[in-house]
Amino acid sequence: MARIFVTDTMGEAEVRVALVDTRGDADLWVCRVSSWGLASGDERWFITPDRQSATRRVFFTSRGMSQIAVCFVSTLGEAGWRDPSRARPGIFSR
Repeated sequence: MARIFVTDTMGEAEVRVALVDTRGDADLWVCRVSSWGLASGDERWFITPDRQSATRRVFFTSRGMSQIAVCFVSTLGEAGWRDPSRARPGIFSR
């Protein structure tokens, strides 16, 4: 499950993420979901305010400081790794 807690400090984060507006600039296309039950894999994120229930802590930063670039998409069908050969499965889910 990808239950994401967004932290305000880089040192607390497990993954540094750059948010990009253009799909072509992203490594991963993510769809935000409204419940834990819909969160699965790396591409369906439930963003939680509860640090303890999160599977990953992320810090949003610039592209130069990031480990991965993410673009939010509006439907589950669009979500996924842009290039499956470069995918890093499990980076956001355990």
